[in-house]
Amino acid sequence: MRYVMLLDATPPPTPPPAELMEAIMKLGEEATAAGVLLDQAGLLPSAAGAMITVTGGELTVTDGPFAETKELISYAVYANRDIEEAVEWGSRFMKVHRDLWPGWEGTCRILQVMEF
Repeated sequence: MRYVMLLDATPPPTPPPAELMEAIMKLGEEATAAGVLLDQAGLLPSAAGAMITVTGGELTVTDGPFAETKELISYAVYANRDIEEAVEWGSRFMKVHRDLWPGWEGTCRILQVMEF
């Protein structure tokens, strides 16, 4: 089963520590070697995007930035046996942020990709 993990966060005003970036790279290498990491990338701030909404039959396009308190900052697509394995990989990613970047706060949403 494929799962998409969406990370949104409000990073501290300090740049990410080098140790964090090394830990993220190591975790990505482990997930790739295990054959579960299919794709990943960082996302630009919402100012570089747009939102398309349909309400009452009307289609509206709104240019960014959006008024969220947190920004979506990255995504990853994993192939896991089940939701428990997906949560395990997502938790490992979140733990390196918690442990190596004091003051960092964020959320990782894990959604199963619909298979046809």
